[in-house]
Amino acid sequence: MALRLPAAVRPLRPLALAKPSAQQVRWLASPVPPVTQNSSRGPTAMVFLNMGGPSTVDEVGDFLSRLFADGDLIPLGRLQGYLGPLISKRRTPKIQKQYAAIGGGSPIRKWSEYQCAEMCKILDKISPETAPHKPYVAFRYANPLTEDTYRRMLADGFGNGRGGRAVAFTQYPQYSCSTTGSSLNELWKWRQRLEGKARPLQDGADGTIKWSVIDRWPVHPGLVEAFAQNIEAKLAEYPEERRDKVVLLFSAHSLPMTVVNRGDPYPTEVAATVQAVMQRLKFVNPYRLCWQSQVGPQPWLGPQTSSTVENYIAQGQKDLLLIPIAFTSDHIETLFELDEEVIGGSSHADTVKRVESLNGSPVFINALADLAKSHLASGIACSTQMGLRCPGCKSERCAASKKFFAGQQL
Repeated sequence: MALRLPAAVRPLRPLALAKPSAQQVRWLASPVPPVTQNSSRGPTAMVFLNMGGPSTVDEVGDFLSRLFADGDLIPLGRLQGYLGPLISKRRTPKIQKQYAAIGGGSPIRKWSEYQCAEMCKILDKISPETAPHKPYVAFRYANPLTEDTYRRMLADGFGNGRGGRAVAFTQYPQYSCSTTGSSLNELWKWRQRLEGKARPLQDGADGTIKWSVIDRWPVHPGLVEAFAQNIEAKLAEYPEERRDKVVLLFSAHSLPMTVVNRGDPYPTEVAATVQAVMQRLKFVNPYRLCWQSQVGPQPWLGPQTSSTVENYIAQGQKDLLLIPIAFTSDHIETLFELDEEVIGGSSHADTVKRVESLNGSPVFINALADLAKSHLASGIACSTQMGLRCPGCKSERCAASKKFFAGQQL
């Protein structure tokens, strides 16, 4: 998922705690068979990066502990080590109720593993020179954690003196230091710990995994088309005579203004996605970009999604369509914050609706494959933008991580 904090850091409504069903905790993942390095271009590990989410209510505590320990996502300064565990422990019972309300856990792992596996099937056909493509998911705060995924890749035959190629594919279409940046910092950390002293290959190479990064893709045509088709499908539920007057409210996770003023590119890239989608829709409907999940007293990028809905309804505009424009699958921000808090609290659930998330959309999965194929054929390690630090950045870890990924020789 931008400082895409889960609802973990917002006030909550009391809800009854429900046990997850067996179906809700069943994952689509299956063990990836070991691979044999048989060429300089394949096999290829395709590693989806995301924040992740607790798959069951019992995992919420560990998820929050990791989340509040991450200074890239929630900067607490020198008190991070003290305040992080204190806040996470205090909030765990409330957040468990939120996840219980959406079925007992986050579906983000299920959808991430499905999307990655289906994308790899397509890549095997359209990019045979880099096949086979092996799907992996590396979450920042929930299972499968980045460390565990890296160890699994090593066990499967990548790296540790054997070489091989891997693509870190962020599932945040719009780059932010707090999400993609944090995930890449974590990946770089475990690369250094697990492969820093790899055995050399016979040709003199160091035998480590050769990484490249798909670090942003806010206006990819396939992403735009997937969003547009889902919007058109939901607009069709409104009476024809009102359809063109429905206000489209694109909603993305907000950022503290301190992060925005530091130079984080996220707001610009989110706006670029909105513009591209509206161009595809021919600007028929009025629209606005708003921001959800503000936390704490400091200034955040606005207007907030919840207040935007309230204000439009007060003005007499009740036909509103919410579009989670920075998320590629359902999770707590869509299923609870938008569905339960914003729409459920609006008293107009018949006219305030939400566009379906991308989830298993074939259009979206084909877009992922197209994006990956182009990247694999490009021969570049990462985008030019990724190598540029924010003008106000003071993180040495960020500098080292960017230098490493940008300097990979493919």
